[in-house]
Amino acid sequence: MTDTAENIVSEIDKTEEKFGKKFAKWHDKYYKILLLIPVILLILSLGYLGYSYQTTGDFIKKDISLTGGTSITIFSSEINIENLKNYLSQKTEDYVIKELSDFRTGNQKAVIIESKIDSNELKSYLEEFLGYELTNEKASIESTGSALGESFYTQLRIAILVSFILMAIIVFVLFRVLAPSAAVVISAFADIIMTLAFIDVLGIKVSSAGITALLMLIGYSVDTDIMLTTRLLKRHEDTNEKLLSAFKTGLTMTLTSIIALAVALFITQSFSDVLKQIFTVLLVGLGFDILNTWITNVSILKWYLGREK
Repeated sequence: MTDTAENIVSEIDKTEEKFGKKFAKWHDKYYKILLLIPVILLILSLGYLGYSYQTTGDFIKKDISLTGGTSITIFSSEINIENLKNYLSQKTEDYVIKELSDFRTGNQKAVIIESKIDSNELKSYLEEFLGYELTNEKASIESTGSALGESFYTQLRIAILVSFILMAIIVFVLFRVLAPSAAVVISAFADIIMTLAFIDVLGIKVSSAGITALLMLIGYSVDTDIMLTTRLLKRHEDTNEKLLSAFKTGLTMTLTSIIALAVALFITQSFSDVLKQIFTVLLVGLGFDILNTWITNVSILKWYLGREK
């Protein structure tokens, strides 16, 4: 049994070695061409966000927590969502309907209606549809002023900018070499830009929870980039051997996070819009992080190490 196990391990090692050599030759030949993929995606993302800013006045679609507006939660399990949509579409084009369900049974527990129109106007529409008055026992009404929402959005943007600048400073202090440090910063920047563009294409209205997720994404994306850069710069083995070793560790880290977030999203999507948006943004961001870490960052590092040699 021991000899059999040793033979299996030996065969696995030989297979990995053969794959490593083939991968090294292929990657040495094509890594600069591969870099075109994230570069094109980044250019398209910047172009899309620029177009969105020109046409709408902002880079992303924002919900009422960032723009100001009214949110009415109706505690009822008997509201037909489709009928409510058809009714409200005749009154206003600016509304969002969300359903809150019981986690165990999946049954409707409440319905949230969000709109930028005046709270009294929205309330009267809903009372007309429901046929009864929305008292404190039957509904909850929350309003956010446009000035307050815009102020909050400005503060969140400043928080992201400051976090990104501090991250860049720490990276440059840590490695003290321009090209590898710039590769980490560029990869993190590309993660955020591509994520913003993608969620805007999906039509997701970003809330304060979504901005918080972008702050978390900076930390997630930098983790694998720093691990990769540290291994490639501070070890003395062959570059491709170091790259494969870092790839196994980094991809395991990222895929573990993706699986955990996917499960959490599946569990929470029916009863928490805040968590749903956080997990969605992180999942999209980590998907782009795989691309930017293992193509963008790797290509820049490999080019730099080749020049050093």
